[in-house]
Amino acid sequence: MLFVGTGAGIGFAPVVPGSFGSLWGPLVVWWLRRPDLPEIVYPAAAVLLVVVGVPICTLSARVLGRHDPAPVVIDEIAAFPVVFAVADLDLTTAIAGFLWFRVFDITKPWPVRRLERLPRGFGIMADDLGAAIYAAGALWITVRLLELAS
Repeated sequence: MLFVGTGAGIGFAPVVPGSFGSLWGPLVVWWLRRPDLPEIVYPAAAVLLVVVGVPICTLSARVLGRHDPAPVVIDEIAAFPVVFAVADLDLTTAIAGFLWFRVFDITKPWPVRRLERLPRGFGIMADDLGAAIYAAGALWITVRLLELAS
């Protein structure tokens, strides 16, 4: 469980583990959006990542002995299908979506910070999903502005 919870160990990066763990997010989205997969796979996998991620976060936090330990990054990874639900994935949107998510995950605007108070893995997962919703909105605006500029 800890292996998955830490994003195959990337969450143990000595600096900015959440940012390193978040690098998995666009890769997961890219894989889920492959043209050979039925369209239903993307939303189904997004839900599955959250449903499976909550107990993984709970168990990983228990093993590491902290409420929301930095090495646990499955919550960041699970948030990215939400970020990219509003835009096609290409190099520009991957970078913009990644950056917007990190901004909102780090700053935790209202009510994202309050979501951390939920018990166990729910709180660990919920604040990242809240940040992902903000990031999706910012990404949508960014894409529209880029379209207007071109």
